[in-house]
Amino acid sequence: MSGFDPKRFIEDKVEWLRREIGGETAVVAVSGGVDSSVTAALGLRAIGERLRPVFLENGFMRLGEAERVRKALGRVGLKVRVYDVQEEFINALTGIKDAERKRKAFRETFYRVFSRIASELGARIVLQGTIAADIVETKGGVKTQHNVLEQIGINPMERYGFRVLEPLKELYKNQVRLVAEALGLPGEIVHRRPFPGPGLSIRILGEITREKLSIIKRATAVVDEELSDVKCFQAFPVLLEGRATGLAEDGSRKYGYIIALRVVASEDAMTANYVRLEWGRLEKVRDRLISAIPEVSRVLYDITDKPPATIEFE
Repeated sequence: MSGFDPKRFIEDKVEWLRREIGGETAVVAVSGGVDSSVTAALGLRAIGERLRPVFLENGFMRLGEAERVRKALGRVGLKVRVYDVQEEFINALTGIKDAERKRKAFRETFYRVFSRIASELGARIVLQGTIAADIVETKGGVKTQHNVLEQIGINPMERYGFRVLEPLKELYKNQVRLVAEALGLPGEIVHRRPFPGPGLSIRILGEITREKLSIIKRATAVVDEELSDVKCFQAFPVLLEGRATGLAEDGSRKYGYIIALRVVASEDAMTANYVRLEWGRLEKVRDRLISAIPEVSRVLYDITDKPPATIEFE
């Protein structure tokens, strides 16, 4: 989008949202990421208190994420309601191995739960932070993004009982960040590293279990802390399928999980290059992961660009 003007974009989208929503109430699911936060901020400017921002604690979020998001968005006037729906999501995805089945099961659960909450809040309109990359990857068959519906022939009104408005669907991530800055959103949101819609469910390769979910949550907390100052687009751990032989502290055989670390640089998520971290930094992350998570016996570093890989493993 050559010559992109974020201020003009904000004016146009706020007016568009006012026309489309009219006098109705709208609901928006916020994750703390820049896409959903910008969408919520645009909705707040358009309809004020008739916007209902909600956070779904689905069990696949980072540790402490709900409270962090509630506080961060509260500073810009968004009163976020937190709904604990962990059991519904975890039960729906437990045991699923295939990556696409995970994404589709997450999508179906997300919209079923969201439909119920929207109905409780008296809203028939949903604002959604779908961006261009989500649509391109889903329609291109690369991977299903949970927030893409109408573009693949799913009518949300018929299936879930609400209408979806997507003010960011023409933008890529770098443009969304410019809009976030123009809206005055906090830096921690503007520069927040992207987090997948299906959360940590797709950072567990193969079958999802509660044990694996506990491991990836602890690993994510370590990586977030250790690599918070690294200039990159994404930095995260992935729990690989299968296990590897290792040694316990007492020298006995240990058959533990394998974690792969992924750190990439990108502007728009359509292409990416792996980041060449210093060996000392990698060794520190490795030591923290193995120390904090006794179930892990091996740590690997992914040096694959996009293409040929995608940023996420699944």
